[in-house]
Amino acid sequence: MSLVINHNLMAMNAARNLGQAYGQLSVSTRRLSSGLRVGTAADDAAGLAIRELMRADISSLQQGVRNANDAISLIQTADGALQVVDEKLIRMKELALQAATGTYNSDQRLIIDSEYQAMASEITRIANATDFNGIYLLNGNLSGAMSTHNGHGLDSTGPLKIHFGTGNDSAEDYYYIAVGAATASALGLGHSSAAKTGTGDAVNAGKSISTQGLAQAALEAINQAIISKDKIRANLGSMQNRLENTITNLTIQGENLQAAESRISDVDVANEMTEFTRQQILSQSAVAMLAQANSLPKMALQLISG
Repeated sequence: MSLVINHNLMAMNAARNLGQAYGQLSVSTRRLSSGLRVGTAADDAAGLAIRELMRADISSLQQGVRNANDAISLIQTADGALQVVDEKLIRMKELALQAATGTYNSDQRLIIDSEYQAMASEITRIANATDFNGIYLLNGNLSGAMSTHNGHGLDSTGPLKIHFGTGNDSAEDYYYIAVGAATASALGLGHSSAAKTGTGDAVNAGKSISTQGLAQAALEAINQAIISKDKIRANLGSMQNRLENTITNLTIQGENLQAAESRISDVDVANEMTEFTRQQILSQSAVAMLAQANSLPKMALQLISG
């Protein structure tokens, strides 16, 4: 290479190498400080797109777990209320059996019936008052088939839809919780003046125990009410078990998806630190060589002045 004074190619070459090494040093510094291998689209365009989709799914799965846990809390609220209803039904059967025996007169049976009707009223009150986050659970609003669910209005109607998946596929992403009505009238009990109307015992079974015949007929009606209530509880219990299994599955799925996202997005600190050290040495070397290259044109001046 000729010794010239119009340009300094060696300094230009050293400056270019310094710029490249310093740029890579800057990338390594950013990755190590952020912990991300993919910080911008320029780092890995395809990886960035895949990572963002994975992050969306991970966040959705985490929300799905929260949704399922909320549903379990709702089910436990309904089941707790039905436990109290169960106590009332047992007391009503006890009263019906008491009134069914012949050792009580009509006045005494009316007194027994007054407590029976009070128990029925309390069952209805519990059913109408039990709510979770403003959603009434036992008054019949959540009853019906899955096809009756309608979520297009401000207030959804029909069975409660519990959404936990990342999409909207009914086979994978949500359950319906249908809860039958648990009021006294829905269970076929209480709130009747059959003794005054004189209608048949079979028609008014469970409505009143004001006569011996009505009390005897109420025994089977109460048994059927207990069975109806237990069917509601059994359905809720099975749904709670399904939701608990769903939470386990969602948690495992989220963990594996997080691991996959990490392999794409997160920086390998050991490898990146090695690259950082390498680029740091190259940068320091380039700075030293640039200083040397900038001093070389002085040799031409020595020839001219010599």
